[in-house]
This record gives sequence, C-alpha cells and structure tokens, in this order.
Amino acid sequence: MLIAYFDCFSGASGDMILGAFVDAGLPLETLTGELDKLKVTGYQIEVRKVIKNGVTASQVVIDIDKDHERHATHLSDIIATISRSNLNERVQKRALDIFHALANAEAKVHGLSPENCHLHEVGALDSLIDVVGAIVGYEYFNIDKAYCSRINLGGGTIECAHGILPVPAPATLELVKGIPVYSSGVQSELLTPTGAAILKSLCDHFSPLPEMVVGAVGYGAGQRDIELPNVLRLVLGTETVLSMDIPHEMVGIIETNIDDMNPQLYDNLINLTLQKGGLDVCIQPNFMKKNRPGISLQIICPVEKIDELAELVFNETTAIGLRWRTEKRMVTERVIENVSTKFGTSRVKIASFRGHVVNIKPEHDDCVRLARENDVPVKEVMKEVTFQAEKLM
Repeated sequence: MLIAYFDCFSGASGDMILGAFVDAGLPLETLTGELDKLKVTGYQIEVRKVIKNGVTASQVVIDIDKDHERHATHLSDIIATISRSNLNERVQKRALDIFHALANAEAKVHGLSPENCHLHEVGALDSLIDVVGAIVGYEYFNIDKAYCSRINLGGGTIECAHGILPVPAPATLELVKGIPVYSSGVQSELLTPTGAAILKSLCDHFSPLPEMVVGAVGYGAGQRDIELPNVLRLVLGTETVLSMDIPHEMVGIIETNIDDMNPQLYDNLINLTLQKGGLDVCIQPNFMKKNRPGISLQIICPVEKIDELAELVFNETTAIGLRWRTEKRMVTERVIENVSTKFGTSRVKIASFRGHVVNIKPEHDDCVRLARENDVPVKEVMKEVTFQAEKLM
C-alpha cells in the first residue's frame, strides 16, 4: 500500500503541493498532458530548481498571458470549466469538491451565498491549475492513503482584495476546522486557502509521520523567502510489514489525575466525552501526594479531537493540568448482528481479526431487557444469546 505524508513545517500553498509532486517524480509532460484536458489556454508552466535556506526544491511557475490575468471568478465559472473538461470523473469530482469548499469558506466569512461569492484570491487560472495539478499528482502515484502533519499557519497580516487581514486569513481558518495547526511565529502567510482545501481533500489523517518504508521525497518551493525553508516536503513510501498485517490507527491519549472533585460529576463527564467523539473513557482509583485518594482519568480519542476534549476536561473537572500524546491503536473488525433466541431478539457485536472471529459479545442492554421480560437471570440470557450467535458463525 502506497502512502503519502505532507510535511507542512512551512505551511502549504497550491503551487508548493504541486511542486512537491513534481519533485517526487511526477513527469512534467504527464502533468501538462492532463492539464490540457481542461481545455483552457493562455498559460505556460515552467519548473525551476531553487534553493530555500539550503534546501533544493522544485518551484512550479505558471506564466499567464496578460488577457488571462487574475480576476474575480464565480464558482459557476469554475464548475463549468471543470465539468466540460476531459478529465476523468475522479479528478473532476475531487476538484469540484475543493472549489466548493473554498467558495463555502469565502461565502461564510463575507456573509454571501457560495454562488454569489467572488473568489478573488483563488478563482484565477493559476489556482485552477494548482488544484487540478495536485490531484493529477495524487492519481499519478496511485496513492492509497495520505497523511498530513500539523500545519504551520504563520502570523502577521496580509493584504488582499478585501484589504488588510490577519494571518491566517479568515477563509483559511474556516477550512482548517478539525485540523491540528500551529504558528511558529513567522510573520507571513504560510497556509493559503487553496493549500488548506487541497490538503483537506487529499489527506485521510492529520498526524505525525506514520510508520513506513520511505521510497521518494519531494520538496515543493513557495514563492517567498522567509526565516524557514519555504518548502513543503512530500514523503512517499509503503507501509511496513507491521502496518500491513495489523489494522491500526493513530489516536490521541489525554490523561490527568484528580483528587478534589465530587464523584457525582464523573458520570456527566463520561457522557459528554463520548457525545463529543471520544472513543473510550477510563477512570481508575489511585493514591496521590500526601496519600490522598484520587482518580486517574484517561480519554482515548481521534487525534483531531484532542484540543476539544482537553477543553472539556478543564471545563467539567477540577483538573488544572493534563498530559496528551498520540499512539497507535490496533482494532478488530466489528459488525453488529441481530440474533433470535427463545427469549427474544438481541444485538450481538462480533469482532474479527485477520478474517477469524475472535470475540462475540451480546448487547448488555438487550439482555437486561429480555431478562426482565422473561423473568430470568441476565447471565442466562447472555449465555443463550452467545450460543445462538456462535451457531451462525
């Protein structure tokens, strides 16, 4: 399985992503051949080798004829261009999704409908080429799964069609909702709306570098020179034997110790955590400093939920600090089946690993209900449900 990792230590833009694909091995003739299917003219593409703070990278330069220079474009214009192209359906759909996301973000910020919103910053021909070109690169390498690092947003202000705006631009912030981001303090716009929309579309996970065997590395250069090497690093490789044999995913772990909280509050905390996307919650008794009895709280959650659930812990408990990290989690394949028994029908969770059933677990609430309806012990119902489920395997 081929996986890609976008290392955005210096942010991301459409041309940086496209340059990284070219630097990693996407032939220029393949790129231009696919872009010709857009049936648009008035531009030339050049790839230059540049050095950014000691890092050699590919810079994609799109030279647009004067009569095709940047202008405000409506979403309908872009939809029409993509829809009448000869690009394959997968490329068309992903490109349309990206521009819909861009239009929705711009519209929300400016209080307009997506259809009436002028895409001042991302509606020009060069953005169309960046978006379609990035998708072409993804398709060319036949990537099965893509990951992305935390994204460096930059800081300061930027001058655009709407005047001077803070960095990150409001539309960019809309697009990175649910994505881990940070700022290294560089006073420059590092993540553009186009770059954010492309990464959100292409990437399956936003996490640290996954376990992999590195095959190719590409560096795509941005236009400006800043304190950091203004490049995006693309790492292509295959999952390791461990990753291919054992199904796993990256999860966040949040932990804290509490010794001064009313125990009645934990039930609400657990329920809220699960409602907001937590995968599991564990509370264990312990002894803390001065031999005070306390509680160890651990939450397992998707990586992108760490910030939200950490805030929940601070709001709903007396904790004034916590620890968090990311870890691999192995999971079995799970399905829910309905099983008929002499007591009635109960749901059963069936877990499989590498094609073999490893666990059968009757749904507790169903078993309690059937036990009450039939006036029998719950354990008797569970035994019967398990027996009938095993007969179906």
